Amino acid sequence: MEPKKNPQANVGRNSSLYFAIGLALMLFLTNYAINYKTYDKVEIDIGQLDLEEIEDEEIPITEQLQTPPPPPPPPAAPEVIEIVEDEVEIEETVIESTEVDQETEIVEVEEVEVVEVEEDIDVPFSVIENVPVFPGCEKGSNTQKRDCMSKKISQFVNKKFNTELASDLGLSGRQRINVIFKIDKTGTVTGIRARAPHPGLEKEAKRVIGLLPQMKPGKQRGKPVNVPYSLPIIFQVQD
Repeated sequence: MEPKKNPQANVGRNSSLYFAIGLALMLFLTNYAINYKTYDKVEIDIGQLDLEEIEDEEIPITEQLQTPPPPPPPPAAPEVIEIVEDEVEIEETVIESTEVDQETEIVEVEEVEVVEVEEDIDVPFSVIENVPVFPGCEKGSNTQKRDCMSKKISQFVNKKFNTELASDLGLSGRQRINVIFKIDKTGTVTGIRARAPHPGLEKEAKRVIGLLPQMKPGKQRGKPVNVPYSLPIIFQVQD
């Protein structure tokens, strides 16, 4: 028995093409259905403006107050001028001319005496030309006199100073007192100043330095001058 189907007819030959066309058509219809919009047909009454119904707004009439100008200032009182009679006679100063001519007499001026004013000059003990001379140090050179004076003053202070005073003041250990004084142009000790751990020691140092004897004043360029002198006093307090 022979088949009745036409051998040239192949149904599945274009099946993929038909599938693609059908798929595209379905996607198009789906997209159209999703994006399709509908609107309700409702009449909206937006109203109508009738300008004739608006009443005219009445603007109140304001009255501007006028402030009266300030009154003019009172007239200034006239100045009272008092006439006073001149009772004091004023002497006019006549300035004479200082110009000279050939007839002017020349007055000889006497010699003017110039008085030199002596100044108090302080010259340090270490650089003075002629040091002050302590009694007993008259011999020797300037350096020997300086060394002799320092030695004599130290011996004098050690002899006269009351070292037991420090124990009475409650001090202990090593004590140092710095004393500064001047030997003036007459050889007298002046301007005594002291610095110590206790006012009692300062007072004692001033007392002892004030007992120094009269000296020959120091000289600079042949003239007496003031000579400052510094003296440290150091001692140990016995416990």
